[in-house]
Amino acid sequence: MGSVQAVCDRCGREHLVFRSCRSRSCPRCQSQAREAWLEARERELLPVPYFHVVFTVPEALNEIALYCPEVFYAALMRAAGNALLDVGRSKLKAELGCLAVLHTWGQNLSLHPHVHCVVPGGGFSLDRTRWVGLRNAFFLLPVKVLSRRFRTLLTQALYVAVRERKLERLPESVKAIRLISKAGAQDWVVYAKAPFGGPEHVLEYLSAYTHRIAISNSRISSFDGEHVTFRWRDYADGNRMKTSTIGAMEFLRRFLMHVLPDRFVRIRYFGLLGNRNRMKRIEHARRLLGCTRVLVFKNRIKPLILCPACHQLAAPMKTRAFVRPPPMPNSSLLSA
Repeated sequence: MGSVQAVCDRCGREHLVFRSCRSRSCPRCQSQAREAWLEARERELLPVPYFHVVFTVPEALNEIALYCPEVFYAALMRAAGNALLDVGRSKLKAELGCLAVLHTWGQNLSLHPHVHCVVPGGGFSLDRTRWVGLRNAFFLLPVKVLSRRFRTLLTQALYVAVRERKLERLPESVKAIRLISKAGAQDWVVYAKAPFGGPEHVLEYLSAYTHRIAISNSRISSFDGEHVTFRWRDYADGNRMKTSTIGAMEFLRRFLMHVLPDRFVRIRYFGLLGNRNRMKRIEHARRLLGCTRVLVFKNRIKPLILCPACHQLAAPMKTRAFVRPPPMPNSSLLSA
């Protein structure tokens, strides 16, 4: 998309600022989209505690995710959201809601599909005439119920995908039925955290999960032309920060595993937060809660571009348009 040549008013250093490519897989270009998304979500928060629930799948299903991502990830998100709704109806006789965000990576860029769900602390009664609040114990006790329901929904969806020949991209050596059966025989992990301190903390947490893929630039320590060194947190070793150095092609391979299929929606809403008539349901929930106060949020720092020499923001910075020239035609192709 070309670039803009900026001049720092403090030190006079000239440097290029690349225009945003607006790709959702770019670790640099999503800050403005993230801010706009967060501001839109502020208008939808309810004055109730919020819960954080994480759905993970056994490693045996990673091969299906690798070769048939659009089928597997769609089934994964539906199973996570519907498991929450089903348990809410059966345990509380209430219609819950959740915002689900797909994650496909671990800290060292390995393939680790899981879904983060943020759940309001309550829901509508089945006749929608009153608000049913959730106590802390609700999400601490039925984790096993959630994991079993989640396992049932996802394995059933994958069996249907096999019958409908949607997993034909799997290699012949990989037997989908065997993988699904192996995973279905294991105990699945659903992790539920205690409620956040308040609605304002929910948005701060979501900001790290909505508009970012695999790794941020801040975790890349160096690149010498052949090897990439990056930092990552080892949760299995007491959350210790570690450093790994891998080849550039291996780094690209790991990163590209997490680029989602074209047009795939990685942020989805279920239950009372579903897209259809969402604001009407939120207004109805506020009436049932007797919410009269206006939620006030602190001003978030807007992303800034600093001078690479003096590391200061020049206000204003002088810029000159510097559009990338068109690519030169390949002479060998022309001669052919």
